[in-house]
Amino acid sequence: MRSFLRAARSLWQDRRGATAVEYGMILGLIVVAIIASITGLGKTTSDLWNGVTANVTQHTPGG
Repeated sequence: MRSFLRAARSLWQDRRGATAVEYGMILGLIVVAIIASITGLGKTTSDLWNGVTANVTQHTPGG
């Protein structure tokens, strides 16, 4: 019984798991920020090329 209590106390005081969870949460936030940035960049780029296409089509003879 004593060894069980000693093992349980040791697990309770071990902080390595909590640190791993914290790093996982930080990584998750970084991934969300990257996805948001790429999504915004994709929309901006798409709008840019759609504008180029509209201008080329508008200024093409017979177009």
